[in-house]
Amino acid sequence: MNTNSVIAKRNNKTVYRDGNRKIKVYNEDVSKVEVLVSALNQAKIEETGIKMPKLLEVTTEDGKWIIVTEYIEGTPLDVLMEEHPEKEDEYLDMFVDLQMSVHKMRASGLLKIKEKMMAKIAQTDFDDTIKYELQTRLEGMPNHVKVCHGDFNPSNIIVKDNGEMYIIDWSHATQGNASADVARTYLLFNLEGKLELADKYLQLFCEKSGTTRRYVQRWLPIVAASQTVKKNADEKEFLNKWVNVVEYE
Repeated sequence: MNTNSVIAKRNNKTVYRDGNRKIKVYNEDVSKVEVLVSALNQAKIEETGIKMPKLLEVTTEDGKWIIVTEYIEGTPLDVLMEEHPEKEDEYLDMFVDLQMSVHKMRASGLLKIKEKMMAKIAQTDFDDTIKYELQTRLEGMPNHVKVCHGDFNPSNIIVKDNGEMYIIDWSHATQGNASADVARTYLLFNLEGKLELADKYLQLFCEKSGTTRRYVQRWLPIVAASQTVKKNADEKEFLNKWVNVVEYE
């Protein structure tokens, strides 16, 4: 296994390319459960027929867990958007259509998004009143079983030379309400400082899907709160604002 060509480094893993394979080597402090759940998500989504890298192997080496998938040759959509700003609307249209195609899929056995967010909110350091209000709102949201990527952003879309688009990084996949997935994407754009693009994205998704903007916005404090359990201090400060400015009903 060749781990000389580093593609990316994250807080909990290093990603390498070995020919037509992508190798994710997790840090020693990452639990077996976390890695195996990520691999299981990948396998379940693969069965839906969504264009994505195939899962090839799950193994260990030097005490570290490793997930091996196909390497998809192409250009990340975020790079294309930066290189061709004049085509931003065209790329955004493709991006929204792709996300909507994911939401049409079903994958039984995936963790329910409500259960995941309920548990995450319980882990936050908000006071009990805010936690209660957030969890009450979450409980009242409609139950769906749509596939949700959980980290759907242009950097996780690989565009091949022939125009085919592949979606990578399914470790956060759940089943549930698509508007929660949309709220997460909207927040990701905002986290990157792309405020205008975030609003354009949300408007386009709502128009194409027939979803009201207000309905997605009701998910924003819930999704923001559930993401504050991450250890990124700057991101946490930003997300806290989305939770604190909300008027609870």
